[in-house]
Order: sequence, then structure tokens, then C-alpha cells
Amino acid sequence: MFNTTMPAQVLINEVATRDGFQSEANFVPTEDKIALINRLSLVGLNKIEVTSFVSPRAIPNLRDAEEVMQRIIRNPQVLYTTLVPNEKGAERAMACKADEINLAMSVSENHNLANMRMTCEESLSQFKRICDLVSPSGMRINGSLATTFGCPFEGILSTDKVFALIERYLQAGVQSISLCDTTGMAAPQQVYDLCTQVRSRFPQTEVTLHLHNTRGMGLANVMAGLSAGVNQFDASLGGIGGCPYAPGATGNICTEDLVHMLEANGLDTQVDLQQLIALAKQLPDLLGHDLPGQVAKAGIRTETRPIPASVLALKENKQTLAAAKPF
Repeated sequence: MFNTTMPAQVLINEVATRDGFQSEANFVPTEDKIALINRLSLVGLNKIEVTSFVSPRAIPNLRDAEEVMQRIIRNPQVLYTTLVPNEKGAERAMACKADEINLAMSVSENHNLANMRMTCEESLSQFKRICDLVSPSGMRINGSLATTFGCPFEGILSTDKVFALIERYLQAGVQSISLCDTTGMAAPQQVYDLCTQVRSRFPQTEVTLHLHNTRGMGLANVMAGLSAGVNQFDASLGGIGGCPYAPGATGNICTEDLVHMLEANGLDTQVDLQQLIALAKQLPDLLGHDLPGQVAKAGIRTETRPIPASVLALKENKQTLAAAKPF
């Protein structure tokens, strides 16, 4: 099954303001985005995926990408990354001095056509041009592989294709890789097996897991990834988000739930969980709907509640009766 050795420290990447906000029914005001990112910058996160430099016609909720990137207060301990769909997006990211760009394509040919309007080969050709454009600037480049663990159109995909696409990414100039369970189809043993193989084949490459909780296995898949030696995870405040081109796909794993679970298992995240929960509790008012995250609703596992007055009265009554009994 799994290896019981876990990484000494786990890095948490927040994606709510890109992956989450892009799917919302209503536009989140620019000022609110900036305020949230500024607060997230202070809780100990490794990265914040701020926005996407995509056409406003394609994703109108992120039409303020430049303004948000230019006005946030950056913490030098945090990497500020943006999703880039094409060369124009890469130029916009460079102009805003993003720390990192994230390139994304699908392992599945059909999902890539639905999501990117390109074949996998066309995406790879474009990524090589983007890497050539961006590399002289010193900006980091991450490559995400969507539908790594399964596609709603093609089912479970060949691991050989995953390995081949990672190789192509690295040849193009990508420095780190994200394995994405875009549709929430991953299972723990599958995650463990694939991550173990990826880390064995590409030992010098930084690997991140981007997981969704569509079928309730998100946090179990985190434990499988940890056991395989992966120490970096994407998550979304409140559990918001989901791929609009994947039928039935719901939100990302929830950041505060993830941190709570990791810390309950004695793992160091450097994240201030209480501050994270406080931000998650404010998110429903900002978005106008309830969120799938659990810890913000239930409280951390060690949190206690006042004993009900009825129980205190019952205890007192029992103590009185016990005291009145003759020896």
C-alpha cells in the first residue's frame, strides 16, 4: 500500500482567486480581490495563483487581471503566479512582473480541445514559444497537466502519455510540474503509484498535486501523494472552483480543511490555520452562497464547546442525589 514516511514540511499553494473566482456566477469586485490576496499573503502560503491573463471575453470574472496584479501588496516570502493561456498572456504577465507563469494543457486530447480549443501537439508548440519568450526574464515557468488521473470523455488515461508530456514540458523549458485531478476521478492508490513513478523518473523536478474533491476522495488523495513524497499541494479557500469544461467537476480541495488535516497529522505547513479559517468564514458573504469547506463550519478538531445548561443541571442534580445517599 503506502509508504508511512511523510515529508518534513508541506507547501500550500492557494488558487481561490483564479481557479475559484473564474467559475463564480457574479464578478468579485477588484477591491475585494486585492484585499483578500493581501490578507492571504500574510498567512504563510507558498504560492498564490492570483489571476489568469486570459481574454476577458473567455473569462469575464478575471477581466481585472492587470489591475489586481499591479495593486496587490507582495510578500517576498510568497510566489505570485498567474495562469497564461498563450503568448499574449505571457507578455501581459511579464509586464505585471509575475513571479511565475502557469501553463496548462490536458493529457486528454478531447478535454484539451474542449478547454483550450487546441490539440495537445498545438498546445506543446505554443508552450515552447512561450518558454522562449519568457525565459530571458528569469520568471519561473510551471506546467500543469489537466486530467492526469482521468478524463470524463476518455476515462482513465495511460501513464505513459503522462510521462511523455512531462518530458515534452521539460524539453520546452518548464521548471516544475503540476499533476492535476481536474475532474476528481483520482483514487488514493492511483495517486500513490503515479506520483511514485513521476518522482522516480524525474527526480530533479518539483512536483505539485492539484486535486479536486468531486467524489469525496480529495484529502485521501493528499495522504497518498504525501506518502509518495510529494510535498506541494494546490488548494482553494472554502473549496471553491472547478473546471467549467469537465461535466460534474466540483471544487478544489479546501485550503483550510487541508491545512487542518496536515497539522492534525503532525506535519508542518507554516500556515496560520486560525487566520485562514477567519478568511474562509468571510467568503460566503463575498460570494453570496455557502461553501463546501468543513472546518470553517465545524471548527478545528480540538475545539470544545460550552457544556449545555441542561447538562450542568443534570450533573448537579446527580451529585446532590449521590451526596444524600447514606453510606
